[in-house]
Amino acid sequence: MTRVGFVGLGNMGGALAANLVGAGHDVVAYDAAGAARNPDGATWATSVSDVARQSDIVVLSLPDGSVSEKVATEILAVDDRSTTHVIDTSTVGVAAARRIAALLGDAGVAYIDAPVSGGVAGARARTLAVMYAGTDGACTAVEAVLNGLSDRRYRVGAEPGMAQAVKLANNFLSATALAATSEAVAFGEAVGLDIPTMLEVLANSSGQNAAITDKFPNHVVTGRYASGFANSLMAKDVRLYRSAVADSGSPSTIGDITTALWDRFAEQEPGADFTRIYPFVRGD
Repeated sequence: MTRVGFVGLGNMGGALAANLVGAGHDVVAYDAAGAARNPDGATWATSVSDVARQSDIVVLSLPDGSVSEKVATEILAVDDRSTTHVIDTSTVGVAAARRIAALLGDAGVAYIDAPVSGGVAGARARTLAVMYAGTDGACTAVEAVLNGLSDRRYRVGAEPGMAQAVKLANNFLSATALAATSEAVAFGEAVGLDIPTMLEVLANSSGQNAAITDKFPNHVVTGRYASGFANSLMAKDVRLYRSAVADSGSPSTIGDITTALWDRFAEQEPGADFTRIYPFVRGD
């Protein structure tokens, strides 16, 4: 296998890098937080520059577009770099993906826009959805690495930014469904309904969604609130969605409401697991 670089070993990045190791790839990894995050079987790199020197393909899993752009700039600054392709699994937004693609492209490095959805548990189970966009040549060149990330992969277009659009639409729907489900369940609880009973009925009715079948039974009812995804990241993703919608000229009535709610939650409880929106909505 081609040596694969990996930058960003947080909750999601660590799981994805481990998947690449498990798939047989020779992985060299780096995270600004230090070597304690290095997954078993991966070679630790001392810097982004070190990754760029050792890796033909570099995978990014970073908090936002500004960090992805900074890392891309660091890769390009390495005169003796081996890197020819960058796969960005971060949620950076449409405009940032296009900007980073142009930046790398001017230096002859191909950019594959490849955000993911399904949570850390999905990454570990290889059920994570990898939605990706790039030229035919770029996607073919990195196919083995994409295969190593997850068993569920969906090419959505030929231009970077198109996969970001699908991811932002997905996270907007996820954020809206979780917030709306929280409000509905709080209503049911207020009139005396048992939450598990309510969830069982809703899971088999027309209101069924992932908040009802996953987030509530696994994190809210149990009190775990440990999905591995912070409210600040969801708020960021919904803001990116709203910005992209404004750029496209499409309607944003529900988007405005959802964005305002998640911004308030992230401001009042910074860094909380995003499933804790239920007690926030309930007013606890």
